[in-house]
Amino acid sequence: MRYPEFLKDNGTIGFCAPSFGCASEPYKSAFDNALKKFKEKGHKLFLGENCYADCGIGISNTPEKCADELMSVYEGSDCDAVISCGGGELMCETIEQVDFERIKKAKPKWYMGYSDNTNFVFLNTVICDTAGIYGPCAGAFGMEPWHESVGDAYDLLTGKKLVMKGYDKWEKDGGKTPEEPYLPYNVTEKKTLVYKGNTIGDFASFEGRLIGGCVDCLVNLTGTKYDRVGEFLERYKDDGFVWFLECCDLNAMSIRRAFWQMKNAGWFKYVKGFMIGRPRAAYDDDLMGVDRITAVTGIIDELDVPVIMDCDIGHLAPMIPLICGSYAKVDAKKDDMTVEMMLK
Repeated sequence: MRYPEFLKDNGTIGFCAPSFGCASEPYKSAFDNALKKFKEKGHKLFLGENCYADCGIGISNTPEKCADELMSVYEGSDCDAVISCGGGELMCETIEQVDFERIKKAKPKWYMGYSDNTNFVFLNTVICDTAGIYGPCAGAFGMEPWHESVGDAYDLLTGKKLVMKGYDKWEKDGGKTPEEPYLPYNVTEKKTLVYKGNTIGDFASFEGRLIGGCVDCLVNLTGTKYDRVGEFLERYKDDGFVWFLECCDLNAMSIRRAFWQMKNAGWFKYVKGFMIGRPRAAYDDDLMGVDRITAVTGIIDELDVPVIMDCDIGHLAPMIPLICGSYAKVDAKKDDMTVEMMLK
């Protein structure tokens, strides 16, 4: 596994928009404020040409121009680390234009983003054996003040913190508006972890190679020419795998179908445990007896490994930033969870 150098105090951060750009409010103002805050921390900035673009379909520009920007910022610029401007809908079309052979030969850089950015964070790990950060996109760094999770993401990017803990409360309904673009997370709900699978009461401990992302994107990749998961699993089978998975727009039935597809594609071979995030669209679903819990457990319980659900991962903030590709040890007890990431 290739691990990039961590961002130095005076290092340059590159920004690109292979999915949505920051063209409309509140995203534009939040992004602008994030840039200001990074400058105040002493960083130089490099902005790709699509950061403020909105002329694409489900992404900032055409797939070709989005891929060119991503390749340029990641491979050819003087940036020390890259943060995606935002999530979106059709980054899969951008990925079709990315030359992963060139990425594999380039000096590795930290790339941070989540949601639609699964298309690069996950594939860069699986295809190029290069670790990436599944964490907040650029606009989150524009909130005032930073939530602890945003500070954790910055500390991970700079290498100051590799052990992450969960958070006490989470945001069910965000309050950010075009008129108030800097609002922090509206954390009103008490975090309660749900233990399923092979766990002992409210306790779980497991370790392995950390891999995952947004299921909406992952299931879309399953079975395509980008599905190199089987080869990846064999390369690291002695480590076993910890899957972190979360959903955005899928309803409970769609989640269950997605887990069925990934399982039957062989993706969960050598699994040691699962961390499942709170699903955004399906959190309160109950469709013919299938809710956010049974959508997952009805498929993976037979794997007989620990499953921790409603974790601080993904779209219902805050989210623990995770190094996709790292070796991780997960310890959870009642509503507290710690993820220790090791660069080996």
